[in-house]
Amino acid sequence: MDEALLGTMLASTLRLATPLIFCALAGMFSERSGVVDIGLEGKMLFAAFAAGATGAVYGSAALALVAAVGVAIALSWMHGLACVSYQGDQVVSGVAINIIASGLTAVLGIAWFAQGGQTPPVATEVRIQALFPQFSAGLAGVPWVGALLGEGILGHNALVYLAIVFVPLSWWLLFKTRFGLRLRAVGENPQMVDAAGVSVTRLRYMALTINGLLCGLAGSYLVLAQSASFSPNMTAGRGFMALAALIFGRWHPVGAVWACLLFGLLDAVAIRLQGVHVPMLGEVPVQAIQALPYVLTVVLLAGFIGKAVAPAALGRPYSKER
Repeated sequence: MDEALLGTMLASTLRLATPLIFCALAGMFSERSGVVDIGLEGKMLFAAFAAGATGAVYGSAALALVAAVGVAIALSWMHGLACVSYQGDQVVSGVAINIIASGLTAVLGIAWFAQGGQTPPVATEVRIQALFPQFSAGLAGVPWVGALLGEGILGHNALVYLAIVFVPLSWWLLFKTRFGLRLRAVGENPQMVDAAGVSVTRLRYMALTINGLLCGLAGSYLVLAQSASFSPNMTAGRGFMALAALIFGRWHPVGAVWACLLFGLLDAVAIRLQGVHVPMLGEVPVQAIQALPYVLTVVLLAGFIGKAVAPAALGRPYSKER
């Protein structure tokens, strides 16, 4: 395979997998604490809208990131209020967040900007640029190294590297700290944690706060790094892909990130295959190519959802009276 093609595919895979990694890690913290999070899609979508609207109006990347993270955390707390504080159905609450985000972002976009639900394009200086452009340019002429290391690894913005850093950080937080031990215990046996004098409600809200932070970063990435503006339903099912990656990875950060990279690779291949002619078949339909990541989502869920062992208390509201 051509070295330039390999470098381009590697770069595209990392870029396309970044929001999935953020979202899968967000779901991992929530579900490890025992709270099902179907609302990853809605939180990421609303965070993208907040980043696009704030970045377009105020012209500040920092404010756009704060707005995206703040909105996503607020939605996570709303999910916690319904499911943790009032023991509501966690799946219904997550679906409600998805529906609210899908409808309200479009309505607010039309009301505020009158562009069919879209936000105005974010200025170039607001968008998050490549972190090491000088290294990437300096290696451009070196065979293989320039394509794989320069373009494939060093040509990305800070959010891509932050997503990669969050993987070992999440592993350390979950498996090497007292907080992680308690969080995993809450997802397995909340009665035991409560008997030890640790607040189950507080731990689950802490997990949902981390969940909102990561969903906010995922949504802001879509606008500030990948696209130039928000458009209705621009997440296009990425939240559900991240949930599938989380299940495929057995609620472990390393397993989840490999699944996200697989989705990113398939998405990159799908983009690359558009317009390609196959002998005896002609041009591959664009719709069939675009459906590949979603087909893989269904295959992974069908093949692994019965084999992957979820946290024992996942989806079960906890009350001291029980």
